[in-house]
Amino acid sequence: MPQQTPQEPQTGPAERTGPAGRAGLTEWTERIVVRDGVRLSCRDRGGDGGSPPGVPVVLLHGLAGHVGEWDAAAAHLLPRHRVVAVDQRGHGASERRPADVSRSAYVADVRAVCEQLGVHRPVLVGQSLGGHTAMLTAAAHPELVRGLVLVESGAAAGDPGTADGIGEWLDSWPVPFPSRAAARAFLTEQGLNGEAWAAGLERRGDGWYPRFERSVMTRAVAGVSVRDWWPQWREVRCPVLLVFGEKGIIPPAESVRMLDSAGPSARTTAVSVPGTGHDVHLDRPDVLHALLSDFLASLP
Repeated sequence: MPQQTPQEPQTGPAERTGPAGRAGLTEWTERIVVRDGVRLSCRDRGGDGGSPPGVPVVLLHGLAGHVGEWDAAAAHLLPRHRVVAVDQRGHGASERRPADVSRSAYVADVRAVCEQLGVHRPVLVGQSLGGHTAMLTAAAHPELVRGLVLVESGAAAGDPGTADGIGEWLDSWPVPFPSRAAARAFLTEQGLNGEAWAAGLERRGDGWYPRFERSVMTRAVAGVSVRDWWPQWREVRCPVLLVFGEKGIIPPAESVRMLDSAGPSARTTAVSVPGTGHDVHLDRPDVLHALLSDFLASLP
């Protein structure tokens, strides 16, 4: 896939708006943040000069995901909250082949988004790899983050074979898909929410392709597996909501340890959502939306 050309930083008017065509969704504005030459695309709702009264929210998708996964959550949180969803580096409309996919690079991206878009002390909500990024951001920049919601994300070291396994799984995709319908069917057979995952594909002349590079995905997830992250977890000082899927990838022992080892000033709550896997936000969005509303309402 071709590399996208970095653009100059843009913090003024948005480049384009997205439609509110599907039921329950709202119009969004694309804003571009550039950090160290890497282009980051964000969907911004409520950042057009108005002042929603609630705390702002920044949404971070997981590995191989895309910003559109959060459209329904963003619509739910409006009009009370400004909501910025980020296509993380290597994903979606953001830089396709960033040279740096270290954990520190993803953390610096979140800080740049907040600073360049004027998002003051948000709650960070992240799923899987996005949750890991959110956790590290809260640990490294406690003054930046008001609250933290981790969806199917933990502090233990990943399996060293995870990157190879994900690479093999991506190799099994029959790309290009002849149609979005074919992609939905295949991804559903993989145990995923086929509708949401297929929405992240892009159309080219000969079919539908992922909006990411296999090599970038494997390098990005490998960074999580090199060590455990318990010291960073203990540095988190803000209120935290941990959301796990009943059939997710976070072992019960890890979730218990996260509760037991949370920082002394971090008010931490954990919830397991019945009937869900790793993609809790797609499997039971109604439950997650209610949890988000309750958590945001509980903040000072």
